[in-house]
Amino acid sequence: MPTVPPSASFDAQVAPHRRALHLHCYRMLASFSEAEDQVQETLLRAWRAWSSFDSATGEPGLRRWLYRIATNACLDHLKSSTRKLSSLSRSFAEVPWLEPYADSLLDGATTKETIALGYLALIQLLPARQRAVLVLRDVLGWSAAETAAALELTVVAVNSSLARARDTVGKHDAPAATEPTEEERAVLAAYIDAHQRGDVAASIAMMAKDIRVTMPPHPVFYGGVAAHTPLLERAFGAGAMGEWRLVPIWLNRQPAAVCYLRRPGDAELRAFKLDVLVVRGGKVAEITTFGIGLLPAFGVPPILGSAPS
Repeated sequence: MPTVPPSASFDAQVAPHRRALHLHCYRMLASFSEAEDQVQETLLRAWRAWSSFDSATGEPGLRRWLYRIATNACLDHLKSSTRKLSSLSRSFAEVPWLEPYADSLLDGATTKETIALGYLALIQLLPARQRAVLVLRDVLGWSAAETAAALELTVVAVNSSLARARDTVGKHDAPAATEPTEEERAVLAAYIDAHQRGDVAASIAMMAKDIRVTMPPHPVFYGGVAAHTPLLERAFGAGAMGEWRLVPIWLNRQPAAVCYLRRPGDAELRAFKLDVLVVRGGKVAEITTFGIGLLPAFGVPPILGSAPS
């Protein structure tokens, strides 16, 4: 029988690393909920393999050992998945498994460059092992030797995979590694104001002409203001859906809003959707709309004015 630590001891040692492991799995999978499943799998594997951990390496060694287990758990998960992304020509419409990540769950060292929705979707283009190499090398800063040991590859294979991954990623625009800008804050405030007032004209005025609107997991895509305008008219025009209230939030280091709706005849403002924005040149260049399933994990109440459930 393998040697395992007492439950309390194991939990105490791995607990400080749980959030970092979740973020790592999220980058690999682009799914908050799947990342949660793989963290559980990682901890189970770590429990079973505890006798192989060299405790003399201390806390840094434990973290690296857990990352290695988590990476391989994600790779095994991806092997059993039939999903495949061959292009990203229509933004996130081709990534139905994409989910957001609340900034409130991130540490201060996490930059937009490595967590923005565009980056997550982009690296989904990579074969799983290339993606693992890219994340371990360029995000976590591991050496080629450390990465090779974690993935049971040669250093030559790691360097080759990294070169191919960087070549693929380099062919696409990468988001800037910045904190929220005043421009983003101003556009988000204007977006919320127009939405709450039901002002179709004001909403259109703040949009880039080639705005892209997607709604994962639904494979729908609206390209350009003309395509998006009917959505606004259905939400705000005659026979509108109801009264809107929007609360600002930051997801994936991007401006976003929790959109609450009071439907006709309802006494409550209930969470309806999450809108995540990309702002360029003072305009809304992209809107990614998500459902509300992750609100409990983000600590956001499903009914405006109520406590988080």
